Amino acid sequence: MSSSVKETFKDAGVVPAETRPSPAPPAPAALAAKVRTLAPTMTRSMQRVAETVAGDPAGCAALTVTGLAERTGTSEATVVRTSRLLGYPGYRDLRLALAALAAQQAAGGAPAVTADIAVDDSLVDVVAKLAQEEQQCLADTAAALDVTQLEAAVAALAGARRIDVYGIGASNLVGQDLAQKLLRIGLIAHAHADPHLAVTNAVQMRTGDVALAITHSGRTTDVIEPLRVAFDHGATTIAITGRPDGEIAAYADHILTTSTARESELRPAAMSSRTSQLLVVDCLFIGVAQRTYETAAPALSASYEALAHRHSPRANQR
Repeated sequence: MSSSVKETFKDAGVVPAETRPSPAPPAPAALAAKVRTLAPTMTRSMQRVAETVAGDPAGCAALTVTGLAERTGTSEATVVRTSRLLGYPGYRDLRLALAALAAQQAAGGAPAVTADIAVDDSLVDVVAKLAQEEQQCLADTAAALDVTQLEAAVAALAGARRIDVYGIGASNLVGQDLAQKLLRIGLIAHAHADPHLAVTNAVQMRTGDVALAITHSGRTTDVIEPLRVAFDHGATTIAITGRPDGEIAAYADHILTTSTARESELRPAAMSSRTSQLLVVDCLFIGVAQRTYETAAPALSASYEALAHRHSPRANQR
């Protein structure tokens, strides 16, 4: 990033991504969600460590770094790297989280359960399994969401001159939902599905604007590129992603991490990630509406009144 852009960030009180403080370690209850989210990006040895600690927190909390390495057939270095990837400064911090999680489970906390949908499942089973998966996904996302990052994102959106939202496919549907909500409370917000148009608009972003990207994988080029351009032009940038260590993080001032249910043949990532993305979007919208209530409430009422006749055709004919 150029020195002039850095000075612009400094003047605007925005912390560039390379100097952004590390997020707080995840809460103990979020550990299983973190493992599910990051496991696909880990090496096989790191996966063994992560899955072992998530599956037996009480047993692993009693192990030294050497003991856990022996139990998982890995090395001490792998255990430490896994701890850091999961969001903990070191293995000692992970052990403390495991002990706390074990205490919660002993007190009656239900373990995370996943249930794949089979091709021959009845619709009754489908409804039950989807409800269970999505409830777990929402709980995992809420537990893992960094409230400090959320508050910063809300503040940026509430004070933005204009807001651009980038997303492709299912993520664009979530982006449209956010943009429409913000428009109804009087903010200037647009969701871009066309990657070329997104970059063209990003070039016009300036300090005081906000660019928000939605990508579960954290490496969707058509989403990263406009966010990078907006970032380089001084806009405050926000990423909603299931991979906080993905490429998108390099251009995001604020990162909001989502969880996802376990994928299956009939439930791909685009479907399972949407639920958690919508939760984060709703949190952002409510936060912004609270901060801008004096203008948001009248704007929302005006939009309801403007559309009321479309919901009451008989009354309109009188």
